[in-house]
Amino acid sequence: MGEKSLMNEVPVPQKAVAITFDDGPNPIYTPQVLEIFSNAEGKATFFMIGEQIIANPAIVKQVWERGHEIGNHTYSHPKLTELSPAECLKEIERTEKLIEDLAGQKPVVFRPPYLDYHDETVSILEQKGYPMIGALNLEAQDWDMPGVEHILEKTRDCVKNGSILLFHDGYGDRSQTIEAVGTLVSELTAQGYKLVTVSELLKLSDLK
Repeated sequence: MGEKSLMNEVPVPQKAVAITFDDGPNPIYTPQVLEIFSNAEGKATFFMIGEQIIANPAIVKQVWERGHEIGNHTYSHPKLTELSPAECLKEIERTEKLIEDLAGQKPVVFRPPYLDYHDETVSILEQKGYPMIGALNLEAQDWDMPGVEHILEKTRDCVKNGSILLFHDGYGDRSQTIEAVGTLVSELTAQGYKLVTVSELLKLSDLK
């Protein structure tokens, strides 16, 4: 399976990037992310897990009401290549329904857990109409708590018009991520970048 199925960036003429967060919502870290973006007047995309949505429904509503995007990140965060097509579809549709129930509309972007997928995954997502969203800054590895400077250094290298950047606001200690993202958002805003959702980035590409 070629990487072409995974969208790591979107060609846009403007200084715009999409900062995304996986594995939430989380009662400690997601509100901190919301605060960072509120102060910067920017928007983010949260790829949420169904099990975490059930545990934190009020945070889902808060994310949505503040104008951020909620993406589908499956129900239980499995490796989709290890599931049957029926199981894969169930993982996607359970979370889709949870998001629709809380936000009032279905998610329109999807990120596979571990960025793990194969032809069958692509086929299911095409039938559902989901673009499959990756990211450029995978070497930042914020999930592994490699240090704030490492996260920043490996992310700065990936910033350009249309970059999609990946961080985590769920599972484990995400304090390094919060600190790094706070710094990054300030830097990007100062450089004139607009912080937009993945869907907004896709729309900007359409306007080219």
